[in-house]
Amino acid sequence: MSLFGSARLKYALLSQRKSAPAHASAESSLTCDAANVLCAPARLFGSSGIRGIANSEISPELALNVGKALGTIHPGDIVIGSDPRTSGQMLKSAIVSGILSAGASAIDVGMVSTPTLAYAARRRRCGAMLTASHNPPEYNGIKLWNSDGSGFGVRQSDEVEKLMNSGKFKAADWKEIGALEFDNNAIEEHKSAILSAVGQARDVKVVLDCGCGAGSTITPYLLREMGCNVIALNSQPDGFFPARLPEPTDANLSTLKKVVVDSGADIGIAHDGDADRMCAVDRNGKYISNDLLLAFFAKFEKAKRIVVPVDTSMAIEDYTGAKVIR
Repeated sequence: MSLFGSARLKYALLSQRKSAPAHASAESSLTCDAANVLCAPARLFGSSGIRGIANSEISPELALNVGKALGTIHPGDIVIGSDPRTSGQMLKSAIVSGILSAGASAIDVGMVSTPTLAYAARRRRCGAMLTASHNPPEYNGIKLWNSDGSGFGVRQSDEVEKLMNSGKFKAADWKEIGALEFDNNAIEEHKSAILSAVGQARDVKVVLDCGCGAGSTITPYLLREMGCNVIALNSQPDGFFPARLPEPTDANLSTLKKVVVDSGADIGIAHDGDADRMCAVDRNGKYISNDLLLAFFAKFEKAKRIVVPVDTSMAIEDYTGAKVIR
């Protein structure tokens, strides 16, 4: 469950309580009784990091303290990226300030997809991606990454949160404040790594709907270099997501389905806001369920054992014949 799942308490009310940490915001911060007397901190990080309304629940103050905690726990180079959301630069500036304050260095890779950020983190101490993934444009969030490209686990997130609650951040001496660098090669390096690992796809006609998200920075170029004939839709990054909602559901992909059929394409592909997920439609414009996509990928990999969410359908077993663990 994400940070902001239910209550809508105002940050101003939280900041008035001495028991609340400085970064406390909205739904994460307090669980209170009816009289608002007994309050206990709730978990800050959910399974996908922190998410909430930008400049309210996800404030610059919160991002600053995440940066301070990261810089304290992980001294060294910390890579930072963001999707196109309008609040991204504001929050990025805040988290970078926190990192530098703790004496660590920040490397800004610019507007990138979440997979690109995760790949870039593999050469650094850790990484932080400013994104709310498939959520509407008013949202933003922070997701943290390890140096092996995996997301922070529960223990690591709890370590960051515990430090944020205590406020015991490292404050670097003025001579040891960290440095900010910019890396413009992250997308190209990620693309090159993918191209070296996959084959060519000659004469495949693809309609690609990036949804005005971060996938616009890599996927059209990647597919073309693979040899695909690409028709790109909504491939200009725009934090207002004017073309459609960021979540690539069946209901949100009417334009993609129509263009696939009208153009005689082989397949249609759609991304969410940060391109950490893809959905597909077939040549007849029919939406392919996530369960079927998982089954296709598993069969391609000749998987013998597959771990899936508990709500995954029997299509995995039926199509792959593999042992499925839910």
